[in-house]
Amino acid sequence: MKNVLVLNASLQQENGHSSKLTKEFVANWQEREALAVHTVDLSQLNLPHLSAQEMQTWSMISDNMTPEQSKLAAYSDDLLTQLENSDAIVIGMPMYNFTMPSTFKAWIDRIARAGRTFSYTSEGPKGHLTGKTVYVMAARGGIYQGTDSDTQTPYLRLVFGLIGITDVNFIYLEGLNMGEDSAQKSWQDAREKMTELLPEFA
Repeated sequence: MKNVLVLNASLQQENGHSSKLTKEFVANWQEREALAVHTVDLSQLNLPHLSAQEMQTWSMISDNMTPEQSKLAAYSDDLLTQLENSDAIVIGMPMYNFTMPSTFKAWIDRIARAGRTFSYTSEGPKGHLTGKTVYVMAARGGIYQGTDSDTQTPYLRLVFGLIGITDVNFIYLEGLNMGEDSAQKSWQDAREKMTELLPEFA
């Protein structure tokens, strides 16, 4: 049974377009095989911005930490345990002001850890989390795929590649604020892309 980590980044929580697409994707996947699904609503985690104090705990021995330091260390450690135990990651990713929600960036800052998820070598960074697959449900009000305005696609490929995950797939749900016809066509295209990705699990 595959372990699937679902990360929803929409501030609209389950009402967000990306969250709805993520839910539909996982439901279709579950029709094809048994999954152990763990869902995280990043807007409800209340992750603070990464601080110097928290980062310092990553190189400390747990027995030497104060209660406050242990609390700070747990932010990253708990998220990393979820990620390391997963076979696949499904991400509901809205676009806010041409980038990602800050809640997702706070997550990234805690899972991209030198010495834990990647190492620096003489040949460059080497990722440790190989063998995993990422599926990104990218919801946007406008149409940005393939343009310079799409900052998410190259960034996500880069940062997941850093930690060893090179199999990163995207389903785009675009033009949602460009009229009803545009939104309907986008949902149709997204579902067609979904059927392209899902047969591999049949």
